[in-house]
Amino acid sequence: MNYRKLGKTGLMVSEIGFGGEWLERHDFDESVELMRYAHSLGVNIIDCWMSDPKSRDIIGAAMEGVREEWIVQGQIGSTWQDGQYVRSRDMEKVIPAFEDLLTRMKTDYIDLGLIHYVDEEAEWERVMNGPFIDYVKNLKKTGKIRHIGLSTHNPRIAKKAVETGLIEMILFSINPAFDMRPATEDLDSMFEGYENTDFAGIDPERAELYRLCEERGVGITVMKGFFGGRLFDAKTSPFGVPFTAAQCIHYALTRPGVTSVMCGFDTKEQVDEAVAYETADDAARDYASVLAGAPLHSYKGQCTYCGHCRPCPMDIDIAMVNKLYDLATSQPEVPESVREHYRALSVTASSCIGCQSCESRCPFEVAIAERMEKTADLFGM
Repeated sequence: MNYRKLGKTGLMVSEIGFGGEWLERHDFDESVELMRYAHSLGVNIIDCWMSDPKSRDIIGAAMEGVREEWIVQGQIGSTWQDGQYVRSRDMEKVIPAFEDLLTRMKTDYIDLGLIHYVDEEAEWERVMNGPFIDYVKNLKKTGKIRHIGLSTHNPRIAKKAVETGLIEMILFSINPAFDMRPATEDLDSMFEGYENTDFAGIDPERAELYRLCEERGVGITVMKGFFGGRLFDAKTSPFGVPFTAAQCIHYALTRPGVTSVMCGFDTKEQVDEAVAYETADDAARDYASVLAGAPLHSYKGQCTYCGHCRPCPMDIDIAMVNKLYDLATSQPEVPESVREHYRALSVTASSCIGCQSCESRCPFEVAIAERMEKTADLFGM
């Protein structure tokens, strides 16, 4: 298993995470064993947005004796009322629900305390200008949460969160289909309306969010990476072609700022399939050829950092250079942090000899040699 630093939290999280939402629908002992099995393969981060007692009890039982080996995303504002999940900002509901989370998980702290599910601008204002955010800050002050995060599907809300300087990480929905859609406050609409629509690559607001997260050190963990399973079937994929789990995972992990993909698991076989990403070869991970050959949508001219351009005769890490160039040019001035990352490269864009062999391999017809020249001019090396 590979591990990545979750931004400025400093936590090292597994690239494959455990999305816990399906735990409740299985036998208790079976679900405990499933979570322990994932842990035995190196999975060390779990998301618990669920408020139902059974899911929380399962996670607590599975972590018993190894709590310090798990990084828990626990969501604040997910409550259990009259036998069902309710998202709430009512502190008389929110506080007992969080205390219940600690009790059932048999722990006195949550690593990542996420402000639960904010997609609307009005909701953002209510959360950030009232007793809810004061409670979250106090949870961190008292050590009941180690870091403050946020879960959202809306890039505009995510950007607001990053810009506060308070939010240290974000749980965000990322997949090739969602990335083409403009910001919306209605999550359900993200699964519909792809027919007869002229999309052209990643929506600018989403691309800006990823770059901003990378620059500010706000790590991203990913939800809905498989588009609800729709990407696995050509009939339901908005691209008209199917993707594999490895391709979806690789797509998410190549976005700037992303550290881990929360995968939903029903069986050990599904855990094995996701974890197999770590040993998959380039061909198995190759989402770029699928996107480039899809009949319905185009990413032409846009670098997706897929790595198809390799190998370079000068050993330039072209995908990383392109990523840093995009991070730099998305701001009025080049951030010093980006300059430092660029200077740390063993080979910079100035080593490009303009052979364009990389361009012959690029699925999206990116003018790579030209971008290398611009990058060298921008950074002065």
